[in-house]
Amino acid sequence: MSDVTNTWNERYDTEEFVYGREPNAFLAGVSAMMPPGDVLCLAEGEGRNAVFLARQGHRVLAVDASAVGLSKAARLAEEHGVRIETLTTDLADLVIEPGRWDAIVSIFCHVPPPVRRVLHRQAVAGLRPGGLFVLEAYTPAQLELRTGGPPTVELLMTLADLREELAGLEFLQAREIERDVVEGRLHTGRGAVVQIVARKP
Repeated sequence: MSDVTNTWNERYDTEEFVYGREPNAFLAGVSAMMPPGDVLCLAEGEGRNAVFLARQGHRVLAVDASAVGLSKAARLAEEHGVRIETLTTDLADLVIEPGRWDAIVSIFCHVPPPVRRVLHRQAVAGLRPGGLFVLEAYTPAQLELRTGGPPTVELLMTLADLREELAGLEFLQAREIERDVVEGRLHTGRGAVVQIVARKP
């Protein structure tokens, strides 16, 4: 087990949902744009977004390196009377089947750039025609705000990088903004984020 996985397991090993039980506000705001069907949630942690989407009627696979986080996700789904599938794996090892997904969701999925570039190429290929890619992540400006997210610039994302990495998708929304992020104890305060909604032609 990697040091990163151990860190996340320790972070999630509490009764508290450290990023809250409610979905990411950006995802909730654009969820009506998502076609019904199969949704892949990357770096899903404790399951707040996966459970929200399952409650909307989607079939959801939640992927994360932390078995502790995904155990909480399954419990949250049970509390809400919905079912999600979970897969415990390092995102560097994830293989996304081409043409498999109606939507892929990446909320604060911060991994090293070489892993991210491969993951995003796989995501583009993994969407069905008309499928949607939804992302919110912290930008380098977040380092000055210190309200959550990775402490190192290489794990953060810019819109320019993402336009390149997600080439082949039609961008419906794409912006870098500051917004109030209130999502559990570890994401609270003003946040510098990049937000993307993109469709596979």
